[in-house]
Amino acid sequence: MLKHLHIENYALIEHLDIDLDKGFCAITGETGAGKSILLGAIGLLTGDRADLSTIQTGKQRCTLEATFDIEGYNLKNFFEENDLDYDTQCIVRRELTATGKSRAFINDTPTTVSCLKALGQKLLDIHSQHQNLLLSSENFQLAVLDVMAGNNRKGPNTTSLLEQYQAAYHAWRKAEKELDDAREAAKSSRDNEEYLRFQYTQLQEFNPQPDEDSQLESECQMLEHAEEIRQSLTAGYQILDGDGQSAVDALRMAAQQLNSISKVYPQATALAERIEQCNIELRDVAQELESSSEGIEYDPQRLEYVHERLNQLYSLEQKHHVGNSDELIALMAELQQQLDAMDCSEEHLAELEQAVSKTRAQVDSFAAKLTQSRTKAGKEVEATMVRSLIPLGMPNVRFQVGITQLPQPSANGTDQVTFQFSANKNTPLQDIRHVASGGEIARVMLSLKQMLTGATSLPTIIFDEIDTGVSGHIAESMARIMQQMGTAGRQVISITHLPQIAAMAGSHYRVWKEDTQDATLTHISALTQEERIGEIANMLSGSTVSQAAINNARELLGI
Repeated sequence: MLKHLHIENYALIEHLDIDLDKGFCAITGETGAGKSILLGAIGLLTGDRADLSTIQTGKQRCTLEATFDIEGYNLKNFFEENDLDYDTQCIVRRELTATGKSRAFINDTPTTVSCLKALGQKLLDIHSQHQNLLLSSENFQLAVLDVMAGNNRKGPNTTSLLEQYQAAYHAWRKAEKELDDAREAAKSSRDNEEYLRFQYTQLQEFNPQPDEDSQLESECQMLEHAEEIRQSLTAGYQILDGDGQSAVDALRMAAQQLNSISKVYPQATALAERIEQCNIELRDVAQELESSSEGIEYDPQRLEYVHERLNQLYSLEQKHHVGNSDELIALMAELQQQLDAMDCSEEHLAELEQAVSKTRAQVDSFAAKLTQSRTKAGKEVEATMVRSLIPLGMPNVRFQVGITQLPQPSANGTDQVTFQFSANKNTPLQDIRHVASGGEIARVMLSLKQMLTGATSLPTIIFDEIDTGVSGHIAESMARIMQQMGTAGRQVISITHLPQIAAMAGSHYRVWKEDTQDATLTHISALTQEERIGEIANMLSGSTVSQAAINNARELLGI
């Protein structure tokens, strides 16, 4: 339950601290006094989007803080999953700055707004007038059945039935998409198969070799300059070891000269050995030059073949937008893989069809369980709603939950839910979206909220003028329902303009505006018994409070 609310520099609120009681509480005040500002602040604390324009003019920071008593609401796992400190007293804080920054804290630990929103949904439900429109939503009506059926209730180590269905549904949709994609790919492949086979056969017949480009280019260079290369190799050989005065002979004679003086000049021996080593290497080079020159021969036929092979290679590389023969080889492997895939595509399609069939069977199985549980819950909803609506001025009310099957499964099952309603004997049951008046919708929504809060452990519910369109004994009946909802540790806060509802609350708070020299400010305070008499009398008679109104207020309060 919401125990304490602290607000600074938010809209018309400069500073506010208020303790709130458990059970049924009423908040009253003139129109425009600032009740909606309070709701806006609470909404921010439960994850609503921040609006910097709500920071008071001239202030740099806005601070909102709420203290919740969460003992007994089984939220410890949520705190552990989100790495938050758990305590039975939970403090939620939101800070906005004029520079555009927004920060959120749970028990003084920084957190995200999405985490704040997830926690807020477990702590508090704000029912404003626009929420009455939810009654016209099929998704809302379906959600009511799921809550009453316990379809979204998790066990200690299990997922809920609705989660199991949704997991199966997403698996089925994924399998269907994979099958559709595979069928489209197979069709495209079949249309393209002949061209792919032509490309692969052409490459296979050409049979590119690794690094063939550079090898052929080198060979082409050699063949085109064969005579020039052979002459240079031969000339090099002649210089090194040919007939006449060669480099080899010169080195040999130099070594002999040094050896001849080795006895009188010992250092000459080492020099002679070094020259001899050079001579050995030089003879080896000369022999390789001679051998290489004998292997060089101009071959016009081979040159023509190399030119033709290179031209074909360049043409294929340009055609397939690749840079060398290695990439052509990789492309050929890729084409082979595609062709192999085409050959086994029928088997792959059969496997995917089997996966679709298997996942659809799981969807149908869980959907049947959902339908069964919803049908059972529908009977309970019908009986509960009739019992609740009769005291609210609808003695002849009929309420029926219609469940029909969708042609295809949806994300929430195969059921289409329609709440059918009739408030009068001579009116047939019709879709509630089309027949209920504003006052009837308010009473139906209150009854639904009563039923839902009985099935869940939501600590706090706030009704923002849910009594619009009703008065008299019906308002008193609505107050009794809220009073009943405020038992067993639950907190029900009603923002109301009706004295009948305010009088039945266990605690009463008044919101008012104060005009100062510089600004208009909103305040809220808890009322004493005497102050409640005056407030309710004012609600009964207006600005001029009569003695009759005071007496009536005392009577409503049971004083």
